[in-house]
Amino acid sequence: MTNPDRVSFVPPPYPYDRLDAYIDLANAHEGGLVDLSIGTPCDPPLDAVIEALSHSGAERGYPASIGSEALRRSAARWIARRFGVDVPTSCLAACIGTKEFVATTPQYLHLRTPDRDTVLYPAIAYPTYEMGATLAGLRAVAVPADARGNLDLASVSQIDRDRALMLWVNSPSNPTGQLDDLGAAAAWGRQYGIPVFSDECYAEFTWDSAPQSILQYGLEGVVAVHSLSKRSNLAGVRVGFYSGDAGLVDYLKEVRKHAGFMVPGPAQAAGVAALDDDEHVRVQRNRYRSRLETMSRVLAQWSGLDVALPAGGFYLWFAANDAWQFTERLARQGGALVSPGDFYGAGGSSFVRVAVVQPDSRLHLVAQRLGVE
Repeated sequence: MTNPDRVSFVPPPYPYDRLDAYIDLANAHEGGLVDLSIGTPCDPPLDAVIEALSHSGAERGYPASIGSEALRRSAARWIARRFGVDVPTSCLAACIGTKEFVATTPQYLHLRTPDRDTVLYPAIAYPTYEMGATLAGLRAVAVPADARGNLDLASVSQIDRDRALMLWVNSPSNPTGQLDDLGAAAAWGRQYGIPVFSDECYAEFTWDSAPQSILQYGLEGVVAVHSLSKRSNLAGVRVGFYSGDAGLVDYLKEVRKHAGFMVPGPAQAAGVAALDDDEHVRVQRNRYRSRLETMSRVLAQWSGLDVALPAGGFYLWFAANDAWQFTERLARQGGALVSPGDFYGAGGSSFVRVAVVQPDSRLHLVAQRLGVE
């Protein structure tokens, strides 16, 4: 018997599709649009990665869903080098980039723990944390930040704690660049028996301190999620991995096998080449730091706003009163497209995010259009 109270799900507009009206304004400039709205890397991947993609010989057979032994060993070596944590390869598995992992994990965890129906996530955040809960038919509950910019976990009500299936943390944050207290998040999750999933795809781009992982506070009850999209300019190759608590990782490995999630074999080979090389990441860090400094200066001088550098990531995040008006003005005068902050939650509505993912020559073109030396 059907339930007359149930309503069909209608997908909301994809956030970046809402910017289409400003594309023509930006393209009216000689040289065309400079897209600073989406965090799509523009710089070339490592030559060894292209070689691995082209000559892996892994395109004929079905790849291992959990990731090849070579990929998992490379990921474990990288975790050890970067964070000083030894993670057994049995506690690590591949995913197809990380967006699909973020979007699907709530559904799978709910099958495992059906008496919990709530996904906790940062109030200003990458929108897929909330959408993953929605697609699973679960409650999405936003956790605000405290005065220091960390998740205010003390504000989570007992009702929401008791119903919580998982907590997402993201450090450095997209969009704010804030570095969260991952140790406090891990401890809170263990105290209340709530798995903590830590999205760390910008960890290599931490500016004022060493990169951090929630794994540095122990594996119990936590899962760290990493991607090669930003670190190695491989957004189109779709290689990521997750690691941490043995029980959580084992469960997700098994259910994802049944769902057919497999990183293509050549992409896994490319992932090995990328993870085993740190020098190209150092070069990329320097590029992003320089671009952040350039655009911070240009936008502050042009707008008169306070455009501060982030603690991490490659986004500028700043208050702009009317964010959509700022977006239109920048497209009209500078030919650049940026993201209004309400894409990342209601709390971001008076902010703007600028992704410094264009070559230096394109950023200088925006500066010239705006009349900034």
